[in-house]
Amino acid sequence: MARKILKGSDPIQVKVRDLVFGGEEKIMIAGPCSVESRQQIIESAKALKAMGVHVLRGGVFKPRTSPYAFQGLGLEGLKYLKEASDLTGLPIITECMEEKYLDIVSQTADIIQIGSRNMYNYPLLKAVAKYPNPVLLKRGFSATIHEWLMSAEYLAAEGKTNIILCERGVRSMDTYTRNMLDLTAVPIMKMETGLPVIVDPSHGIGIRELMLPMTKGALACGADGVMLEVHPNPDQALCDGEQSLDFDQFKGLYDEIKQMKY
Repeated sequence: MARKILKGSDPIQVKVRDLVFGGEEKIMIAGPCSVESRQQIIESAKALKAMGVHVLRGGVFKPRTSPYAFQGLGLEGLKYLKEASDLTGLPIITECMEEKYLDIVSQTADIIQIGSRNMYNYPLLKAVAKYPNPVLLKRGFSATIHEWLMSAEYLAAEGKTNIILCERGVRSMDTYTRNMLDLTAVPIMKMETGLPVIVDPSHGIGIRELMLPMTKGALACGADGVMLEVHPNPDQALCDGEQSLDFDQFKGLYDEIKQMKY
């Protein structure tokens, strides 16, 4: 069925506190894949704030492939994430996987993330659309452009217009990288929807040594921002350490991309 609402005729800007997604400034979202402890997330927030990061990310509900992998701290982690935000003034983004947690997540997070696995969870999309928070909608790891568009349309059909799209890579036959980061999706989705589009190179590539060139590529092709995983000690991370940058690595990357001309 043809789209009814998101037709890309006029660019849409999404405001988060004093930030504007889809404006002139490129937005940097950074933080650990998972909130592992109070100390870890507060240490991360303070370091990233000092470097000029705009939004703090941190997962508290983690959808993992293995049921035996770290699943996140849940509501305890959400409390730590909120404390980190209060201490630094950074807006926060975190994923909500279930409708029953939407009330408390909406009261805590500035942006509610719908992760790759839940892009197809249409009841969750309908439910989250009822909340005022901006929604970051990640592309499913096997989703076509059309399927991703329709998921955004589910939100729009419920009256949600403050949507941020996130390209995070799709599966391919090649296993060298974690996923295939589809940067063509950035100009396509901006053209088709008018919504701001950011890129998550961490999940898109899964190799920390490739974060700098792919972040540059994402911004060069028109992304309105990027989301990177940063951890105080990636080798000890409970989730996705191999794709996370430490503070020094992230500072080097961020200092370099700040010099880019768009």
